[in-house]
Amino acid sequence: MSTFTPDDLLLYLYDDMDAATRLQVEEQLEKDWTLREKLAVLKTAKDRLNRITESPRTEVILSVMHKAAEQMHTILRS
Repeated sequence: MSTFTPDDLLLYLYDDMDAATRLQVEEQLEKDWTLREKLAVLKTAKDRLNRITESPRTEVILSVMHKAAEQMHTILRS
């Protein structure tokens, strides 16, 4: 039975833990198939998050550009 939490697995996945703890996680992963499954689920989620591409609607971009132009015009007139 593993004592590592999902948070520990996330730290492992993002390579954000010290070497000694990382080694402990790797040793436990070799022994515990449920921990490997949990890590696999987190890896899949990470991969999906990395593929998300969001961008603002055209209307939002145009609105920001319009306001910036208004401010620039105001600055240049003063």
